[in-house]
Amino acid sequence: MNKVLRHTLPAVLLPIALVSADLATASDKAREDRHYVGLYATVLNHRSVGDITNEAAWGQTGTLVVGSHITDRFHAEVRAGGGYKDAKTGDLTLSIDYFASWYIGLHYPVTSYANVYAQAGFSHISGDAELVNPDADENRQFRDIEGDFPDSSFSVSWLAGVDFEVIDNGYLVFEGGRLFKDTGSGANTFQFSGGVRYEF
Repeated sequence: MNKVLRHTLPAVLLPIALVSADLATASDKAREDRHYVGLYATVLNHRSVGDITNEAAWGQTGTLVVGSHITDRFHAEVRAGGGYKDAKTGDLTLSIDYFASWYIGLHYPVTSYANVYAQAGFSHISGDAELVNPDADENRQFRDIEGDFPDSSFSVSWLAGVDFEVIDNGYLVFEGGRLFKDTGSGANTFQFSGGVRYEF
């Protein structure tokens, strides 16, 4: 029994010690008063589209991010994005022409090269919904969506993500969250992004 403990106990404790050491040496790089820019590829997942079938559709946008670290843990940023691939479900096409967002967030280092973050804010969205053959019975649920999409051009947005420092002050970023909820149709649009960010 003692022989087993002598061999298995170190094998169990070694990964725990390594993780603890990595957390203890998590990045202490001062970020206060630093700024950053990022360029992300973003996919938009429109959910709960239609009152009956609750359809889902995917579109694509590009996103430019400009931000600043207020303190070593808090940041604020603005984003601007433009759509380059519309989302389609049946006879309905959802187009996001552009969006602009403002966020304030909290980030926390989990290793010497990785951070997790969460942020919330507001977005202005401009887009439209085009319905082909609106008189068809199966398209009745989409008639209220046709025209401006979303009905309200402002919405609450939120994001959570992780970044990895791959070069000095250069990060790979992966994140997801909600861009907007359409007050007219009840459709939710979520955003999932990946890209690069540089701090200076």
